[in-house]
Amino acid sequence: MDILTEEIYVPTKGNGEISDITYLVKDLITSQGFVEGSALIFAVGSTAGITTIEYEPGLKADYPQFFESIVPSHHKYMHDQTWHDGNGHSHVRAAIQGPSLQVPFKDRQLLLGTWQQFILIDFDIHPRNRTIIIQLTGTKK
Repeated sequence: MDILTEEIYVPTKGNGEISDITYLVKDLITSQGFVEGSALIFAVGSTAGITTIEYEPGLKADYPQFFESIVPSHHKYMHDQTWHDGNGHSHVRAAIQGPSLQVPFKDRQLLLGTWQQFILIDFDIHPRNRTIIIQLTGTKK
């Protein structure tokens, strides 16, 4: 069994921006010679999340709107009272979303659905250079 842990950096604009990061995981599996195993994808920080969606314009608009409806940005958050940074909603949204996801792969292919991609969603209010940890566990050829 082999294990590889890589840090990858993704520039984001914040404010609910969604980035397709599927290719980062696929490229790592292929370039490192992994054949079968699982990929763990983890967003470092408390204002970003990882999940899968169909990465298309409609959902890229719907997903941030959904979070705005359940965790409004204009609501009064105690975090903002503590730190005065205006991103209390970002922390709550990221906690709901979750920071990581684990997906199996076989024959060098992620076992995703036809229209399923990994996304990073940056809930914070400022642009950032997000750190993503990808950890591959499995067998190499």
